[in-house]
Amino acid sequence: MIEALHFPFIQNAILAGVLAAVACGIIGSLVVVNRSVFMAGGIAHAAYGGVGIAFFFALPPLPCIIAFSLFIAMIMAALTVKRRGRMDTIIGVLWAVGMATGIILIDLTPGYNVDLMSFLFGSILAVSSSDVHIMAGLVVVIVSVVTCFYKELLSVSYDREFSQVRGVPVVPLHFLVLALVAIAVVMTIRLVGLILVMALFTIAPYLVERYVSSLVRMMIWASLLNIFFVLFGLWLSWRFDLTSGATIILTAAVFFVVFELLSWVVRSTKIGSVRR
Repeated sequence: MIEALHFPFIQNAILAGVLAAVACGIIGSLVVVNRSVFMAGGIAHAAYGGVGIAFFFALPPLPCIIAFSLFIAMIMAALTVKRRGRMDTIIGVLWAVGMATGIILIDLTPGYNVDLMSFLFGSILAVSSSDVHIMAGLVVVIVSVVTCFYKELLSVSYDREFSQVRGVPVVPLHFLVLALVAIAVVMTIRLVGLILVMALFTIAPYLVERYVSSLVRMMIWASLLNIFFVLFGLWLSWRFDLTSGATIILTAAVFFVVFELLSWVVRSTKIGSVRR
């Protein structure tokens, strides 16, 4: 793959992969700690409505998907901020409405565009230089916002009720987290597609959560692990001529399974030693 690094589309793919990996590592850690994986999945799948709008009105896809994802995230935040017990129903409805909107608009769009498949299953090799620039700007936004509000996000993530009593702005932070999730989702769509996007949000943070002592370390190590998944998955897809997005996710999944098996063996060994 060394020779391939001279091609601009490979360079764009690597840069886009690293940027998306960092975004997913940071926001995925918040999602996992807050137990909001289903909510993030709802935003990810509802984002397909933005794809339909872009194709129907012949608009640039990325800005449309960003705008629609943020719109869905804000609706979701408004409906769930006081009704957390009913989140699954609300998320399921918005998930379905977003996808249905995208499908109907695409049905009404004349002709057929092959690029549609890249939004469902990912097409990291099709990422353009302008997409990379937008993604870099979005990563700067994510890192800046999380850095500025880190203490508040940390407090709300681990004890929402206590934070509210202490005067932490819980409701605005709820909206902020979902907005950041929407941004990270849009960044990752080109990488692995809408269908597989949640794997990059959840696998790496889950693997590092039990070995770190702080949220910021969890974000850093999850980002590094995601970068490894992306780069190794890209190499495998290039080496064996496989779909890049699916290969990246399977790489993460294999590490997840191996990790769980090793953890089970270690636990079983410790229990056996204690019984002896």
